[in-house]
Amino acid sequence: MNNLLALNHIPTILVTDDTPENITLVSAIFKDSFKVKAATTGEKALRIARNDPFIDLILLDIVMPNMDGYEVCKQLKADERTKNIPVIFLTSKTDLEDEKHGLDLGAVDYIFKPLSPPIIKAKVITHINLKSVTDFLRDENAFLEQEVQRRTQEIQAIQEVSILALASLAETRDKDTGNHLRRTQLYVGALAKALKRNPRFQEFLTDSNISLLFKSAPLHDIGKVGIPDRILLKPDRLDKTEFEIMKTHSIQGREAIERAENSLGISMEFLNIAKDIVLYHHEKWDGSGYPEGLTENEIPIPARIMALADVYDALICHRVYKKPMSHEEAASIILEGRGVHFDPEIVDAFIRVQDEFRRIANSYKDSEVTEERLVNLEIS
Repeated sequence: MNNLLALNHIPTILVTDDTPENITLVSAIFKDSFKVKAATTGEKALRIARNDPFIDLILLDIVMPNMDGYEVCKQLKADERTKNIPVIFLTSKTDLEDEKHGLDLGAVDYIFKPLSPPIIKAKVITHINLKSVTDFLRDENAFLEQEVQRRTQEIQAIQEVSILALASLAETRDKDTGNHLRRTQLYVGALAKALKRNPRFQEFLTDSNISLLFKSAPLHDIGKVGIPDRILLKPDRLDKTEFEIMKTHSIQGREAIERAENSLGISMEFLNIAKDIVLYHHEKWDGSGYPEGLTENEIPIPARIMALADVYDALICHRVYKKPMSHEEAASIILEGRGVHFDPEIVDAFIRVQDEFRRIANSYKDSEVTEERLVNLEIS
């Protein structure tokens, strides 16, 4: 009994037999070490097992009136509450087919009648010890699964906080962007979902990558933190020299993220998509974009998706140097850019989800402060 005592748990067994003498025998064997419950019918055994979560083992007679032991075992194994309770059949049947049938139903062992106290004691202790180990491993696995889930959620939270913290730096520099970061993030999500089953994109647009793409979108203009105020906040269109300086924000943004990685001494996989977006979202399908003049599929998928979302938002929103366009006007320009500025199939996806773009734009309009600033600048 040493192993059982070490468990700091008093096992409970349920004896089910329509012969009272057998119940009395089992109770006598374990009276000093186990809790013993008894049932003289299969129906009663099922009620006890289903209502007592602490049953450790069931000794089950096969030949009983109304419901035999086979049917009881079958119902026990079909019930989530009782399926893990070991069942040992008590029987006078010695036919191999009967034994096989019981084991197929889920029983762990047989004890043949007439009952022998040493055999009962040895088999019951063995299977209760096995159950205790199985229960421990099951609980340990459940704990480990919960811990993995908790750590995964924690890592995801760290990723989101890191991305949003970086993105907020750019947002604080350029007040005119308003809800631009949120809108473009939602546009990107809508496009990614629309492209998910496209053969050209489905290998990359896994659920995991779509999630990272969505989270990373707000970083696309992080490099603007390195652009001088006289250019970034200029209330007129930029001249050629100023525009060349503005164009460096894509390179500066990529370098900023790499510096953050280097400071930790590791490469953070979740930022790879962010780096592609930041560096390449001003590239164009025909090669006329910047900073590297990439063409077509040379441009990373995240940057191609971000390019359309960013341009659409720029077209429909107030800026200090222009009035907003209607959705229809912006959609027309996007369509004209198919195969020139934008990946043709991304434009096709945009057309399919343009109502979603319109809804996002209406739900996250810029504040009145931004609009008033535009009016005041126009008046002055």
